[in-house]
Amino acid sequence: MNEFLVIHPEVEQALKEGKAVVALESTIISHGMPYPKNVETALAVEQMVRVNGAIPATIAIMDGKCMVGLSSEQIELFGKANNVWKVSIRDIAYVISKKLYGATTVAATMRIASMAGIKIFVTGGIGGVHRGAEKSMDISADLTEMGTTNVAVVSAGVKSILDIGLTLEYLETLGISVVTIGQDEFPSFYSSKSGFKSPLRLDNPSEIADMVKTKWALGLNGSVLIANPVPADKEVQPEQIEKFIKEALAEADKQNIHGKNVTPFLLKYIADHTAGESLDTNIALILNNATIGARIAKAMM
Repeated sequence: MNEFLVIHPEVEQALKEGKAVVALESTIISHGMPYPKNVETALAVEQMVRVNGAIPATIAIMDGKCMVGLSSEQIELFGKANNVWKVSIRDIAYVISKKLYGATTVAATMRIASMAGIKIFVTGGIGGVHRGAEKSMDISADLTEMGTTNVAVVSAGVKSILDIGLTLEYLETLGISVVTIGQDEFPSFYSSKSGFKSPLRLDNPSEIADMVKTKWALGLNGSVLIANPVPADKEVQPEQIEKFIKEALAEADKQNIHGKNVTPFLLKYIADHTAGESLDTNIALILNNATIGARIAKAMM
């Protein structure tokens, strides 16, 4: 057992017994939504994982430890606290050594999940190649982590605030399998459409579980990105959301917002300017991803 790893007793027991476990990130709690909606959503996602036959393990950093599985009280703490770090791979050692509160991004959650032996991770949308990356070189560590860590990621595609085309190209370069559930078009977080064809398509959790297990059995390291389109009755049309994305990007540039602060700023701007419609979509897609992720985890057992 890694000295910096604390696994919740329920999660530890499930892993010992070979039961399905699904990792969940904590940035959605501390940096993704306002209180109390963030806490309500985090608890609802955990419950959705349970309803579909798996054990949830929300991952965060506190008291100098990587916490794999949080209590409801700890989730409430992360939802209310104002001094929580947004932790990617580069920040883990610093935040642990300083005993700070840290909410884990996709990359950090994957790494800690892998340390604990968890193979399926559910999130909203992954990071990727930012718009204008040919000048800024702003490419999320999520992608490089996915290139090396054997944890499959269920998301609603790539966040539409990013350059989806370049992100798909970079995923191919890293050898990361990208499969979309039930449709040929790759989804774009708020919408089931992106204008880009998905590299692969499978239609049910058992097929996806077989593909993931086969990849790793072949010794092919790295993640599988499982793109799960947002439910049709909850999606926002791409042309509608694109208008607000461009406005948000311009405002971020005006306010000189860069690095890991960009994504939460853009998501908040879009939510504020869509009368909460994008926030409702965000909640719907993460619950939908939790359903599919739990079923895949169960099928992998």
